[in-house]
Amino acid sequence: MQNQAVEAYQQAARQTVPPRDLEANLLSKAAAHFQRIRNDWNSLGDELPNALIFNRKLWTVFLTSVTDEESQLPLQVRQNIANLGVFVLSQTAELQVDPAPEKLDILVKINRELAAGLRGSAE
Repeated sequence: MQNQAVEAYQQAARQTVPPRDLEANLLSKAAAHFQRIRNDWNSLGDELPNALIFNRKLWTVFLTSVTDEESQLPLQVRQNIANLGVFVLSQTAELQVDPAPEKLDILVKINRELAAGLRGSAE
């Protein structure tokens, strides 16, 4: 099974989307999927594992990118994203062990807010 997040990233990149827009779109996609699951937990709760995998892979790409020595982002930004990424990955692991709809709220919020920041707007 191919890495869905990387595949989505590569597919979108081939469409010449600016990287910031691509990242914002992928974060929004993950947040929207989490929100749908949250809103209809009884019917869509079985989608949670795949949604968590997508989000984990997406954040792993971000972490790999910001921890790369060749990253052109300022050190403080890189550290903030890395810290946020570690938090997101720990929340993802928590949800895998003990799934609950209310635990999705923080992942929805983080993904939406980062997407808005990448777009230069407030959502």
